[in-house]
Amino acid sequence: MAGSLAGINCLLTGASGFLGHRILQLLLEEEGDLAEIRLMDKEFSSDLLGTCDRFQGKAMLSLLQGDIQDQEFLLQSCRGVDLVIHTAAIIDTVGKISKDVLVAVNVTGTERLLEACVQNNVHSFVYTSSVEVVGPNMRGDPVVNGDEELVYNSKLSFTYGQSKRLAENSVLRANGRALKDGGTLITCSLRSMYIYGENSQFLLLHLDQAIMNGGVFHRLSKKEALVNPVYVGNVAWAHIQASRAMRDPERAKKMAGNFYFISDDTPHLSYSDLNHALGKDLGLGVEPKLALPFPLLYFVAFLLEMMSFMLKPLVKFVPPFTRHLLRLLNTPFTFSYRKAQRDMGYKPRYSWEQCKQLTTGWMESVLPLRQELLKDNRKL
Repeated sequence: MAGSLAGINCLLTGASGFLGHRILQLLLEEEGDLAEIRLMDKEFSSDLLGTCDRFQGKAMLSLLQGDIQDQEFLLQSCRGVDLVIHTAAIIDTVGKISKDVLVAVNVTGTERLLEACVQNNVHSFVYTSSVEVVGPNMRGDPVVNGDEELVYNSKLSFTYGQSKRLAENSVLRANGRALKDGGTLITCSLRSMYIYGENSQFLLLHLDQAIMNGGVFHRLSKKEALVNPVYVGNVAWAHIQASRAMRDPERAKKMAGNFYFISDDTPHLSYSDLNHALGKDLGLGVEPKLALPFPLLYFVAFLLEMMSFMLKPLVKFVPPFTRHLLRLLNTPFTFSYRKAQRDMGYKPRYSWEQCKQLTTGWMESVLPLRQELLKDNRKL
């Protein structure tokens, strides 16, 4: 059947991650006729292993534990594979991870995985990119309902965004490479917005901060700084839709070597107001305005960065926020998913009401545990 994943072998990298695990769940729910799903990660979470146990017998599942930089490991992992979904990456929003490590994993690891695909006749490669490969730029120029034709003047200044852009460039350049069996490698890149949902570590951090702040979310983004966050289940679904579409010759022609913005029907909100929208039914509030006027807050971030730089020879100090993070949180930055809808048939699987209900339900389940944990920590 055109567009079906039946009978193929799929390699999923970053399988234990926030997004990777959700992709696995949807693959098992929706693509029961897959021949094999190979799960690659540096280590496997108990949640992932539990999912494997629950779906035992539905599809052949293989656990591949290793390093994305290990070329021999990658060559062995890709042997006999038809499709690679590459989500593995290090995410860093405050400069906690060194540039060398980010480039080694996000860029070099991706390039070595692509080479392993070519050597093993892998025909389809779906890459998880990020809206941060676009910006925002240092001027904070807004984007409203942007699309893939947008020309945005941005010299990426933050290492994470740089590493994802370099990796994406490698993925798109690899499209059309000749395979040993006479076929060609087809690649595409999915640029997701900020991803929220159950088990989000960012959302968990914001929840902890709200608990410590008397049940009120901190405000680090202005109300008017509208973005369009996307639910993890819809991003996972986009990866499956892209994988299916690449099996269809006509759709594959359109998608080959292209990138796509992935969003959904989550309301356009600031990051802080998204937290409030998800937590207000649990009695959580949000600060009405920034703690300081934005220019002053930006200057404080500069001082924190200078402190980090000066202390570097003595101790590693990671600023709680940086100028880059403030720009990211306070620049209107929204994008349309129309091209993904047109080329690959992407349509959000979950409505905003479902996304909100599922995420708030998860927050409700972890809230008492986090309250108790933070209470115990304060006693120590």
